[in-house]
Amino acid sequence: MTDTEIEITADLVRDLLQEQHPDLAGPAIREVAGGWGNQMWRLGDELAVRMQRMDPTPELQLKERRWLPVLAPCLPLPVPNPVRHGEPSERFPKHWTVMTWVPGEPLDHGSISRGAHAADSLAGFLRALHVEAPADAPIATDRGAHPRNCADGFENFLQAVAPAAIAADVRAVWDDAVAARDWEGPPVWVHGDLHPANVVVSDGTLSGIVDFGDMFAGDPAWDLAAAWVLLPAGTDARFFDTYAHADEATIRRARGLAAMKSLFLMLMGQNGDRGLPGGKPHWGPAGRAALDRVLRGSSM
Repeated sequence: MTDTEIEITADLVRDLLQEQHPDLAGPAIREVAGGWGNQMWRLGDELAVRMQRMDPTPELQLKERRWLPVLAPCLPLPVPNPVRHGEPSERFPKHWTVMTWVPGEPLDHGSISRGAHAADSLAGFLRALHVEAPADAPIATDRGAHPRNCADGFENFLQAVAPAAIAADVRAVWDDAVAARDWEGPPVWVHGDLHPANVVVSDGTLSGIVDFGDMFAGDPAWDLAAAWVLLPAGTDARFFDTYAHADEATIRRARGLAAMKSLFLMLMGQNGDRGLPGGKPHWGPAGRAALDRVLRGSSM
């Protein structure tokens, strides 16, 4: 049996805790639905265990262990904070981390009804996060570049899922982002993967941000795309007014990236409909709704 074939069960999680952190082995353990690269298990009411599953290296977990304790105290929304480290062993030859649990429902299974409040909350969160990163902050390897450097990915997504009736409009948004000038400020902290499964909601608004494995230092436009990917229609202008630090070129890049991210959600939905590994059928409608917001919205 290879590592990727190891079945992660509640009994395995409890055994690992008993071996490495026996004081945490008592509370109830419950599987959290979803997750591909990592699998989550609730540990009592306050904690969760993040188990490396399909991720080929522990880099993403190690990144969270290093930087989330630094960032979390400065952020106005709850984020998962590592509290214990699980090391590879004979029972489970991969990394795992005990983290604080962020209560709420993932947005891909919930909704936002208080749009103005959510826009203000997300803008405030990103203002706090988007500060100059230290010299030893991680650099992105597969994201974070100017949209012009992501043309192949955009084109693949467009050809795969964009309805013919709107393909030209989507391409126009992308071309405008490609024409925008580069980020000219210092590299700032960027979450890097803000999509509906990585934010949680409660009482109709955002209540937390999760999964910082892709965080990097770079262009904030990659996070600002969330104005269209996450928020209800008509709230993007309020979001950018509250954020207050995005110039015209950054908003143009963000909108193009939002188009690409929306197409990606639609592709994941299509993969789910076809029964392909990692596919998420319910992401298709979310992606199409986000793409509609991109085409309707402009904050300039």
